[in-house]
Amino acid sequence: MSTINKSKEQSFSSELVTVIKNNTRQYTMIAALLLIWVIFSVLTRGIFLTARNLSNLSMQMVTIATMTSGMVLVMVAGNIDLSVGSVCGTLGAFVAWLMFKQGINPVIAIAITLALGFAVGCWHGFWIAYRRVPAFIVTLASMTAFKGFTLMITRGDTIVGTNDGFRQIGQGYIPQVFLGEDGMHVTTIILVIIAAIIYLAANFRSRKNRIQNGFTVLRPSLEAVKIVIILGAILGTGFVLGSYRGIPYAILLLMVVAGIFTIITNRTPFGRHVYAIGGNVEAARLSGIDVRKTLMGICMLMGTMTAVGAIVFTSRINAATVASGSGFELEVIAGCIIGGTSPAGGIGTIFGAIIGALVMASLDNGMSLMNMHILVQYMVKGFILLLAVWIDIANRKK
Repeated sequence: MSTINKSKEQSFSSELVTVIKNNTRQYTMIAALLLIWVIFSVLTRGIFLTARNLSNLSMQMVTIATMTSGMVLVMVAGNIDLSVGSVCGTLGAFVAWLMFKQGINPVIAIAITLALGFAVGCWHGFWIAYRRVPAFIVTLASMTAFKGFTLMITRGDTIVGTNDGFRQIGQGYIPQVFLGEDGMHVTTIILVIIAAIIYLAANFRSRKNRIQNGFTVLRPSLEAVKIVIILGAILGTGFVLGSYRGIPYAILLLMVVAGIFTIITNRTPFGRHVYAIGGNVEAARLSGIDVRKTLMGICMLMGTMTAVGAIVFTSRINAATVASGSGFELEVIAGCIIGGTSPAGGIGTIFGAIIGALVMASLDNGMSLMNMHILVQYMVKGFILLLAVWIDIANRKK
């Protein structure tokens, strides 16, 4: 009997080791995120992990996380977008100018800004896909040009205004329908419990389908461990947000964006074509994939997501300046790479990129709480980017 139990334990441990090896990137970045949180919690004497700060951190990450969702497709296809920061700054200044200087309705201003972001993506796609100019050069040119557009729109001043509806996008929280003891946001807790139930149902359905189609699945004990960890993360996040002011609207927007892009990458021919192009563009072309059309679609999505990020950012700070968007390209690209997206193309996930964006936002937030000089912050983020690329190269060699 003991021999049988021992063999089962060995089988369980060997399968666990296999799972960890097959998901080294994901587990590494999650471990890095937790380590960063622990370090900043110690250095800030617990302030970093307070409900208020974590709520602010979640809102702070949305702008970068939204743009990383588009950048994943760009990098998976083997390209890069260096203009994301400058374009974000220009579009943010533009939506502020429309509302606060021209008095245009926020809904119309947002629609125009989204259309302009889409147009910028079309412009990039035209040169990259149909004129075969390297994406590095095209977006480098736009990075320089759009800094000029931002200066032209703002005229060197800060565009400030007040519109409660627009401000809710980046600063608002879901309504507090139910209020529990000690100020607990019961509405948030209810929504999080519903999300946990949906996850359980989706996981059960996915496992059942894989078994019916003859695919391998995790043994029940290992599956149970995974479910417990994920449910713990979901419920823990809900408790933290619920103990402050609830779920921000910006987080709901990010969840929608992440869901849409996850479906695009995992369940559509377009998503499969993107990964095929990143793996081997010539092989993709010979297999019948319209490479130019796919690259154009990627650029359109990237431009639109940049516009969404610009709207959220402008709403959160309720202003637009010449420096808006400065350095965002570093954080977006670093977030993708930290999240497991390979600069060489062919590898990357939306979930990973969002975790990577959370890592970058955590660094910003923690260093700000410690009152670190901005120069030191840039140095640290630059080193993190270098380290992430080195890890990617090392994993590819293995």
